[in-house]
Amino acid sequence: MKFLKLSLIIFFLFFNVSINAQSKFDKVNIKTTKLSDHIYMLEGSGGNIGVSVGNDGVFIIDTQFAPLTPKILTAIKKLSDQPVKIVANTHHHGDHTGGNKNLGDSGATIIAHENVRKRLLEKSAKSAIPVITFNDKLNIQMNNEQVAIFHVENAHTDGDAMLYFTESNVLHTGDTFFNARYPYIDINSGGSINGYINAVKSGLMVVDNDTKIIPGHGNLSNKAEYLTFLNMLETVKAAVLKEIENGKTEDQVSENTSLTKTYDDLGYGDHFINSKKMRRTVYQSLKN
Repeated sequence: MKFLKLSLIIFFLFFNVSINAQSKFDKVNIKTTKLSDHIYMLEGSGGNIGVSVGNDGVFIIDTQFAPLTPKILTAIKKLSDQPVKIVANTHHHGDHTGGNKNLGDSGATIIAHENVRKRLLEKSAKSAIPVITFNDKLNIQMNNEQVAIFHVENAHTDGDAMLYFTESNVLHTGDTFFNARYPYIDINSGGSINGYINAVKSGLMVVDNDTKIIPGHGNLSNKAEYLTFLNMLETVKAAVLKEIENGKTEDQVSENTSLTKTYDDLGYGDHFINSKKMRRTVYQSLKN
């Protein structure tokens, strides 16, 4: 009897969690922004999606969460009657790869850095796993333009990729850019503050003042905002490094609001990563 009662409690707990999660996604709307004659940005819940449409089919960057796939496909159907042919993942996190299985089951080819495949192999269905991988860079000819895909090392994770649409002048940064907010640096997945800064510098090498930049999270961006983000990273790193050199502990740094005040006042800590977490993460990264 006690076992039955415990089983029922566990069932209802998981049932309620499932219902609440689905309810959250039911309220999500997919926003579409046109960036060129055939490139679009989709915003929903999770990482921003890039879309290329044309006679070659639909090419998308990242897939958000699995429950959102029907809404994402509905939004894409308004842009093209072609099927999703290729999916590129910017890294392995679930808010960017959750829909992989749905699209893989529908026949899409999934592409990502080799470290993304390794990490997804540990937790994902076969159809969600990239079937084409690369180490350094890859070029795709799609919908009358070359898409340059290049790996940036140990930034947000160890498998980050940026994608640049060479004719449309659109850069998708994945989570190596959180527009106007502190980024998530996943140290446990190989991320680092130094790699993150180098990734932004790499991205800046391919953009100009007219480039439309799709960040992993946040609003559509541009070179000026990208430079502001880089300045934030370098400023916070320098401030934390000075504290480390002065013998301050991780807890002392994480509690020192003066280190990030300039950007806290601009709202950078009002999102997924708050200012305390940012200071602690930078400390941990520099001490590793």
